[in-house]
Amino acid sequence: MKVVCQRDKLLAAFQTASAVAPARSTKPILQNVKLEARDGAVTLVATDLEIGVRVDVPGVDVDAAGSAILPTGRFGSILRESTDQALRLEAEPQGTLVRGERSEFRLLGENPDEYPVVNSFQESAYHEVPARLLREMIRRTVFATDNESTRYALGGVLLEFAADKLTAVGTDGRRLATMYGPAKAVGGHQVADGTTIVPTKAMHLIERALADPDIDIHLAIKAGSVLVQAGQTTISSRLVEGRFPRWRDVFPQRQDASHVELMVGPFYAAVRQAAILTSDETRGVDFTFGEGRVVLTGKAAEHGQSRIELPIGYGGPTIAITLDPRFVTDFLKVLDPESNFKIELKDSASAAVCSSSDGYGYVIMPLARDH
Repeated sequence: MKVVCQRDKLLAAFQTASAVAPARSTKPILQNVKLEARDGAVTLVATDLEIGVRVDVPGVDVDAAGSAILPTGRFGSILRESTDQALRLEAEPQGTLVRGERSEFRLLGENPDEYPVVNSFQESAYHEVPARLLREMIRRTVFATDNESTRYALGGVLLEFAADKLTAVGTDGRRLATMYGPAKAVGGHQVADGTTIVPTKAMHLIERALADPDIDIHLAIKAGSVLVQAGQTTISSRLVEGRFPRWRDVFPQRQDASHVELMVGPFYAAVRQAAILTSDETRGVDFTFGEGRVVLTGKAAEHGQSRIELPIGYGGPTIAITLDPRFVTDFLKVLDPESNFKIELKDSASAAVCSSSDGYGYVIMPLARDH
């Protein structure tokens, strides 16, 4: 194998691939990235046996096809520290030779033939989703997942596919985030609801691969795994096994609830201020809506109390509820500060249901009031 690569393009691709390689493994070869060169194309490959990634590298001249194993730490440092615009990589019997204009590195490496196979995207049936939409769906749901849950499979984002729509859901049992948007089924791609739970780590990797917001992403579900093609990057991952809660049941159908419309930015600032004087023992913030304002109060026995007042366009009955401010700010920080959202409230013991105009919903269970 002999290739000449543009260093900056190789670095960007290597950072994406190396994010999958585990820091420790019972199979040491997995702590590396495999480089495959063929017919004018170079692909970087990495896997931890649960998640795999293939990244095509542009701007590469292939003088001889072949493959090499590149240690993530050392080779990554070479790419970052080198000042050369181009680097030449040559496979050697014991590893890889890396040459710059005035530099040379010989990296010892294992046999590339022993590296596990990582699937490429060859599917004819899949869902097509705009990258901009998918990135927002991940940002707005992945934070609500729970990798520690033993009762339900909450360590990932549930994806539900319809002929013309994709829905994403994340929950940890105390709050639930969901977003839907337009998607197109290609080749008759169909998936049973409740079965496609993509691990949180894989969702973060997919989000990272969506750098170009104007492309379309292909998602295919096959034999207990998900395949995602995003431009030059292909990601494969095993799905989370287990049962996801009946999440639609979490959204209450209430005729007697009050609806409050709020601007994201000012409300976000008020919540953060009120949370300053809370503690692990009294982590809740009391929200009281009524008389054209919302009053937020927090207290920490050893530090004091906070009271923040925010004028709002609400003149309905007074409603008080105690919520964990971390759960509220998690919702608000993924929204445009200039936008508005609605919060539906019934009483202090019922869930708060938040929604935006672009298909985003968020449910927060209240905390018990201690006064």
